[in-house]
Amino acid sequence: MSHESSSKPMYEQIFEALRDQIATRKYLPGERIPSEKELGEAYNVSRITSKKALEMLTQEGYIVRQPGRGSFVSEHFGSADVSPGSATGVITKPRRENGKLLIGLVMTDFGDSYGTGLVYGMEEASRQHDSYLILRRSLGVPANEQEAIQGLLELGVDGLIIFPAQGEYFNAEILKLVISQYPFVLLDRHLKGVSASSISTNNAAATKQMIKHLFELGHTHIALMTGPPQDTTAIEERIEGFIQAHAESGIVVDRRLWMDHITATLPTAFVPENKEKEKENIKKHLRENPKITALFAMEHNIAQLAYEAARESGLRIPEDLSIVCFDSPDYAGGFLFTHMRQKQEEMGRLAFENVLKLRNGESVPHKILLDAELITGASTGPVRKK
Repeated sequence: MSHESSSKPMYEQIFEALRDQIATRKYLPGERIPSEKELGEAYNVSRITSKKALEMLTQEGYIVRQPGRGSFVSEHFGSADVSPGSATGVITKPRRENGKLLIGLVMTDFGDSYGTGLVYGMEEASRQHDSYLILRRSLGVPANEQEAIQGLLELGVDGLIIFPAQGEYFNAEILKLVISQYPFVLLDRHLKGVSASSISTNNAAATKQMIKHLFELGHTHIALMTGPPQDTTAIEERIEGFIQAHAESGIVVDRRLWMDHITATLPTAFVPENKEKEKENIKKHLRENPKITALFAMEHNIAQLAYEAARESGLRIPEDLSIVCFDSPDYAGGFLFTHMRQKQEEMGRLAFENVLKLRNGESVPHKILLDAELITGASTGPVRKK
C-alpha cells in the first residue's frame, strides 16, 4: 500500500478498492459484494467504517443495498452508454468534488395559495443539508414534465422531487426512475401501480372534517366544485372524503349539484377570458339549483371564482351561500375562506430529506400522509332559512 493511500481514511481506501474491483469486473452486475461484517474482518476495521464505505459506493451508483439481503453491484453498471447509477436511459453523475448535492424539483406550478410553502420547506431543508435545489415547472403538461425530468438528469442532479402533472397516465420517465431505483419522491399525490415513495396530505380525512363543519352549520345541500379528476389521486381522495362525510352523517349526496369539469383554474388555462367564462357557468349552475346553500371548492382558485360569481349574482357570503376550500392565503385585509390548511413546509422538508435518505440506501415509508388544519374564515355561516 502506497504512502498516499495509507494517509487516507480507511473507509475511503475500502471504497476505492471495491470501486476498482467493480470497474475491473471482479464483481459483475447483480453480484453480491462483501457485507459490512465481512469487510470489517478483511480490513480489520469496525462495521461503522465498512458501512461508510458501502454508503459511498451507493451514493456513487456502483451498488444497490437491499435490506436483509446485502449489497449488490448495480445491474446496469458497466453496460454500454450507461454510467454508474443509471438504468434504462436514466443518467446520473458522481457526487460533486465539493461534496454538495443538487436535488431537482419538477412541479406543475406554485402560487400564494398553494405551492410556495412546499418550495420554501424544500429550500430550507437544502440549506440545512448543505445542498441545493433546482426547480422546473411543468404547468401540468405531461410532455413538459417528461422534458424536465430528462433535462435535470442530464444536468446530473443527485435526486428528484416530482409533483406529478394531472392526467390518467404517468409519463414514461417516472417509470424509468422506478425501474432504475433512482432516488426520487412524489409530492402531493401518488401514482397508481407505481412503487414510489410519496408524501401528501390526508385528503380524505381533511375533506371529511371540512364537510362535517358545514353539516354542523345546518348545510345539507352542498355543491362539489372541481376540475376533471383525470385519475389524479388528490382530487379522487377529496371526492371520496366528501362522499364519506355524507354517508357517516346519514345525508344523501346529490350529484346533480356538482360541477366537476372546471378547467379555467388549470395552469395552462388560468387567464382572464377563461375565468370570466367559468364564472358565467357557475352563475348559471347556482340559478338552476337554488337549494344549494354551500360550496366545496377543491382549491382556492375555484373558491375565488365561485365567490366572485356568487357576489355578481347578488348572493351574500356567507349569509346566502357558504364556501369552503383547501388552502387560502392570509392576505392582510384580504378575504379569508374557511379552509383546510395543508402542512406545506413540512411536506417539502420531508420530501427533500427522504430523497437524501434514498440516495444513501436507506429505506423510507412508501406513503406518508399529513393531517391538515381546519381554519375558520369569513366564508361560512349558519344556513339561512328560506
